[in-house]
Amino acid sequence: MEGKVFKSGFIGIIGKPNVGKSTLLNTIIGEKLAITTHKPQTTRNRITGIKNTEDGQFIFLDTPGIHRAKTLLNRSMVKEAINTFADVEILLLIMEAHRSITADDDFIFRSLEGIDIPVILIINKIDLIEKEQLLPLIERLRHIYPFSEIVPLSALKGFNIDTLMDTLWGLLSEGPRYFPDDMITDSSERFLAAEIIREKILLLTHQEIPYSTAVVIDSFKENEARGLIRMQATISVEKKSQKGILIGRKGAMLKQIGTRARLDMEKFFGTRVFLELFVRVTRDWTRDSQMLEEFGYNKT
Repeated sequence: MEGKVFKSGFIGIIGKPNVGKSTLLNTIIGEKLAITTHKPQTTRNRITGIKNTEDGQFIFLDTPGIHRAKTLLNRSMVKEAINTFADVEILLLIMEAHRSITADDDFIFRSLEGIDIPVILIINKIDLIEKEQLLPLIERLRHIYPFSEIVPLSALKGFNIDTLMDTLWGLLSEGPRYFPDDMITDSSERFLAAEIIREKILLLTHQEIPYSTAVVIDSFKENEARGLIRMQATISVEKKSQKGILIGRKGAMLKQIGTRARLDMEKFFGTRVFLELFVRVTRDWTRDSQMLEEFGYNKT
């Protein structure tokens, strides 16, 4: 229709680790683009999710959790999240309804000082508190920072997502369609496959193992005629003992990781997948800036 306005813009999703940033992205897009687990620091890279509508394009940037990081890997993750502030028109700051404000929250508020773009506060997981607790909570948070809007919702259950999208629409400016209307992410298939494998490691292993692993897709070959993707991936760990745990007795743990990852990949890619996994030791890679860069971290 002549004269119809098309809106678009980049929207950053920020917050502490494990507050539901990736769950919110997946719910809005309607696809599992970002891996989600109950463990903190699940998201290590910025992930783009594109929500296309008839008259608009919402481009969401899901970021690693912001916290007072100590290790080189975690500092690079926090740096990537904070650098996102300069790349977006709107920020969504997610906090949990059932948690008290912590020093990490204060760190985020300080990081927002001087920001001249709208910041919307998302109070997530409101299904975990009583209804009468919500209004006093909103009133307390309203005095912490000059938020443009405060939107209570449940990312997991999809409650009040429409209100959030309406709020975002009101703040978006007229703009171009940055991506084709059938595109939901600009992440490569290799990246998405590596993230699926890493999610299974996070879910199936414990203690330091999940945080000491990096996944690289060595080979990704698609045979459309046979409806098959052949993939080889290497999981790097920091210590020989971690390699043994990851492989498991008679290879049982590695087989379980591979089977669960393959099933998720087949669902996501819509085709059969043949997946081979290998494990190698790359000593102290989380403390080595060169290795961090090689594994796709420490880019900024």
